[in-house]
Amino acid sequence: MPWLALFSAGRHAINSGVSDFSIILDSLEKWFPPALGGWRAYLQPFTQPTAPALRGISLQAKEGEAVALLGANGAGKTTLLRILATLLLPTRGKASLAGHDVTESPAAARRNLGYHAGSDLGFYPRLTGRQNLHFFGRLHHLREDLITNRIRALAERLCVQQALDRQARTLSSGTVQRLSLLRALLHQPKVLLLDEPTRSLDAIAAAEFRHFLKREVLARQGTSLLFASHTMQEIEYLADRVAVLQEGQLLAYDTPAALRGATSSPSLEEAFAKLTGRQLQAAGDPAPL
Repeated sequence: MPWLALFSAGRHAINSGVSDFSIILDSLEKWFPPALGGWRAYLQPFTQPTAPALRGISLQAKEGEAVALLGANGAGKTTLLRILATLLLPTRGKASLAGHDVTESPAAARRNLGYHAGSDLGFYPRLTGRQNLHFFGRLHHLREDLITNRIRALAERLCVQQALDRQARTLSSGTVQRLSLLRALLHQPKVLLLDEPTRSLDAIAAAEFRHFLKREVLARQGTSLLFASHTMQEIEYLADRVAVLQEGQLLAYDTPAALRGATSSPSLEEAFAKLTGRQLQAAGDPAPL
């Protein structure tokens, strides 16, 4: 498509091992086997993958750059993040984080990334927030004093001081969400992967977290950010570029302003609708039958 903007240097960079990019995806694909059960599994064993979740995704992001994944439910955003977090293996293609191939060197990739999942946040319910965070900090081989100092600083930023000494099972979903964001930032990763980071936060907490990400994590620390979001305001504020996904394919990859200009759209929301072939319903219009 004419508005598709991709970096041709990325493929050479991931093959040569030398790159200015912190995140590189090269023709990344993921296919899942069909969900068969009972007698169907015996009559039709799944030897061939049949359900494409990602189809030939290629993109790159530099140090300190933020890339938003924008797409409808089922577009492949979470699958892509889980592959980069080394929780899923790609079917084909390559991906690297901070110079480490996520398939060939998953341990090295994990040392350089922070990951926040949209659900299944993985805290031990009978441990306090502080105990959970100390445990995960030790998994990153951080010193105890460093963990303590970073928990204190980040808890103040994310307003979760009162939750640190309560059992995780007693906390609200929004508070657990903030603790998960704190955990992802605890070891100051070079690459940050966030799946709908403000989904369970109230409006003020979401705005404060976005400001913190932009000012501290991206600008000062130079962390690269890849995040999935359905909130256009969040994408407009944080993203240097937007990757528009549909049914596992990359439709467009460019700045929000360039996407609006290429589609002659006044808003990113309308640009997304045009790129994906969907129609926005204006306020007051009758709902489709």
